[in-house]
Amino acid sequence: MPALETTSAASGALIKIFGAPVLAGATATALAFLFMWPKTLREAFLRFLTTIATSALGGPFLVMAVHSWWPSLFDSAKAVTILYGGDPALGVLFVAAPLMVAAGLPAWWLIGGVIRWLDRRRDKDIGEIAHDAAEVVKDVRGAL
Repeated sequence: MPALETTSAASGALIKIFGAPVLAGATATALAFLFMWPKTLREAFLRFLTTIATSALGGPFLVMAVHSWWPSLFDSAKAVTILYGGDPALGVLFVAAPLMVAAGLPAWWLIGGVIRWLDRRRDKDIGEIAHDAAEVVKDVRGAL
């Protein structure tokens, strides 16, 4: 029966690795729907997928960035969880989950903005689009 135990352990690891970002993305989608309800079922589906993808891809990077910037936050969360008799990994999840949700929240607006920007340049070739992008970057740098 070792093969069954290995398969079960691998399944549990996959759920831990992919489950948290997917749940965080679903939560971010629900929060985004509170502010702007989708107009069609297709839009709802695309927003859901976009938010989950952004949360799953960007969320772990945000968690790593916050951990490198503020490691004592994670240590404190572990200590509080241990204090209440919980698993220390749960303390990390208490900090990581909101960060992954936050990573997914702006996805729909950012992608919508990029699509609108590209839509306004529909009849331009790639060189003209690149020139427009360079102008936008120059304007943003000048504002900073």
